[in-house]
Amino acid sequence: MNKLLTIAIPTYNRAALLEQQLSWLHQAIKGFESDCEIIISDNCSTDNTPEVVEKWQPIFSNTSFRAYRNSENLGLMRNITLCIEIAKGEYIWTVGDDDPIQERTLGYVITKINENPDLSLMFLNCYGRDSITDKIVVERWFNSDNDEPITNGKAALQRHLKESFGGILFMTATVYKTKLVQRALQQWPSSHINLAAQAYWTSFCAVNGSVIVTQDTYLECTMYASSLGKDPKWSIMMRYLYIPEVYAKLLELGYSPKFCLQMISQNIIAKNDWIIFLGALKRWPMLAINLMFSYLSLMSVSMRKAFVSSLKPVKAS
Repeated sequence: MNKLLTIAIPTYNRAALLEQQLSWLHQAIKGFESDCEIIISDNCSTDNTPEVVEKWQPIFSNTSFRAYRNSENLGLMRNITLCIEIAKGEYIWTVGDDDPIQERTLGYVITKINENPDLSLMFLNCYGRDSITDKIVVERWFNSDNDEPITNGKAALQRHLKESFGGILFMTATVYKTKLVQRALQQWPSSHINLAAQAYWTSFCAVNGSVIVTQDTYLECTMYASSLGKDPKWSIMMRYLYIPEVYAKLLELGYSPKFCLQMISQNIIAKNDWIIFLGALKRWPMLAINLMFSYLSLMSVSMRKAFVSSLKPVKAS
């Protein structure tokens, strides 16, 4: 680890947006060039992304700048995990190529890292803008009264997972301690298959150090713009496969069995979720049936794990 912060930008076929993001970074990094390394991971784009990267690489001559191009499109999550795996900074900030970020944000992140050597995780508060109406629909993703480190990271994560699971999944809002998030990937090597896996990575880091959730907003989450959200099967997969699997994994990290089981079972209790499931059953019967079997099996296994966990003696403090 020879740098303080890795700024990694996974990208695919968004050359114009990548250009804007590198322009922001060129301004924001001034004064912090030696503290940072930049990684660009091009997921085999078919547009002029390689030309954009080639143009900007010499402009960042005072900063370590590593550019990679995958031989094929590996999918969003695998591209993100590749960035994490090759990061050399003490911390890593994975930045979306399309997320507007305030210029002051990078300086704030570096200052907080330097002030808090036990920091394992940072959430940058953000507001949500509807990409269709261009209106701000979420003022702040996270409820936080200050920027002080929270030593009980596990409790903080449980609260924010319950309040704003979507905010936890916003990649650009998260800064990880690199060695911890790399360990999280080792603990769950196939996590890149799960589109909600970032909730596991953050929860893993939170168990192993202090957490900062900023009071001020530092960036914008552009809502309803992701290609994933346009897939009609995405919602049911999240409800009955990806999110329950994450909570089952949190049981293994020592998170509250009651909390994890509550979050796993909520999708079989809520009326609105049943409406979604019945709609999916009509459109994709085999997918819906297979998902329900997997979901019920996962819930059964999680209940057994929770029961075994409850039998373990509590260590004396």
